[in-house]
Amino acid sequence: MQEELTASDGRLDDPQRAYKILIADLVGLRFDADGNPDPGEVRAHIEAKGGTFHEGVYQREPLPPGLHFFYQPDLSAEAEIIAQTADGRYDSLIAAATFIPKQAIFPLGGVRIGAGTGNMGSASWGGGNGEGGDAPLMNTPGINSRATAQMVMKAILKVMPDLPVAQLHARVVTGDFDTGRDLKSFPTAKLEGRRMAVLGYGNIGREVARLARAFGMFVTIYARPKHRQWIEAEGFGYAASPVEAADGADVLSVHVGLGRLDEETRIHANAGMVGEAVMVAMNRGAVIVNYDRGEVVDTAALDRALASGQVRHAAIDADLFRNATSGALSGPMLPYLKLAERHPDRLELLPHAAADTDHPSRVAGACQAVDQIIDVIHFRRVTNRKGDLPEGYVDAGAKVPHGIGRVTTATLAAAAVDPRFAELNGISREIADTFEAIVEAVDEGMTHQPAHGDVASLTHLLLRQRRLLEALGLDGPAEA
Repeated sequence: MQEELTASDGRLDDPQRAYKILIADLVGLRFDADGNPDPGEVRAHIEAKGGTFHEGVYQREPLPPGLHFFYQPDLSAEAEIIAQTADGRYDSLIAAATFIPKQAIFPLGGVRIGAGTGNMGSASWGGGNGEGGDAPLMNTPGINSRATAQMVMKAILKVMPDLPVAQLHARVVTGDFDTGRDLKSFPTAKLEGRRMAVLGYGNIGREVARLARAFGMFVTIYARPKHRQWIEAEGFGYAASPVEAADGADVLSVHVGLGRLDEETRIHANAGMVGEAVMVAMNRGAVIVNYDRGEVVDTAALDRALASGQVRHAAIDADLFRNATSGALSGPMLPYLKLAERHPDRLELLPHAAADTDHPSRVAGACQAVDQIIDVIHFRRVTNRKGDLPEGYVDAGAKVPHGIGRVTTATLAAAAVDPRFAELNGISREIADTFEAIVEAVDEGMTHQPAHGDVASLTHLLLRQRRLLEALGLDGPAEA
């Protein structure tokens, strides 16, 4: 157990008080000997930080001073959540996919495991945007960015290239195929050269764009104008609107989030962003992947696009909730269920599982959420803030996994003391000298081809420089 801090270390919490934190979601997706999801890794992390891990409900029993985490992974019904949280018995919250209603009270804030916070509806921090509350709302951005991006590419690869793998497999195993005669009946097209529109330049959108480029696709990204210089510096096309990004695209992937909630209409700013104008701008027979929020796609427009063939396939990952008592379904996936009935085999529907079922990501996110909650309780420091910074708290900036997100001053500071930074400096100087020599030779009228050794030397240096930039986390856009 780590050594206890004292007030002289800048602690702002009450050393005689028991702080209660609710964990209202799974924090381990591997199973124990009894077949139950095992939270052992997060339990060990909490205990190493000096906290106590409880399984079950806090019943207002006396507790010793310190940090007490109450783990309730099956807490999902709104009425049950309100019954346990409206009285303010818990100081803070950690959640992932569980929808937290407005009436839930957490005076010292909450953390959402993952990026989007639309499900964090508590009035304590002003709802899912974290605006107007007295407590801070935080998230753990970047934790599941790569997992989500990889699942996006998996969804695309299922239908592009459109080789009927299952059919060919069935014929091969039964011996019903002759490569010489039959292969010509199964033409296909590669991803290379196709166009992808990515809406959003956050952690996930950028990872999707990079993976698509690795497949040889041309990528155009819609984002706010302040991101243009970085998008173009990374070699992607920039679009000022979703329609512009979709123009001539074969694939569209959405990563913008719900945006601000209009208090009068109760509609989020990005709801319906992928509407008829966007779908018409794409190439006929295009593919749409929405592993963001279900509401971002206009389902009525998607219905028409699927019927006309303008869109031939859509992969959707959105929340679906089932009332444990009545069996009634709700959530942003609901309108897609009707589309699946009308367009069988044209939609792939997932229950917001594309990244949330990745065990390492969930554990890493939960451990980071624990650290952020502890930092808020002990020092009033807010890491990965969403929305407003409440009075009495300080902003500790962002924390994301290495190589994800923006390059910050902290990134550069950490890189500068890494021994590889000196290696990068030396290689960069060699590259600069080599380029200068080439330019001078050209200016002097060089007519011969460069020697093979010179070409190999330069390209080797360039490849080493690229790998070092990646290893040091310096190969991304800088913070605003």
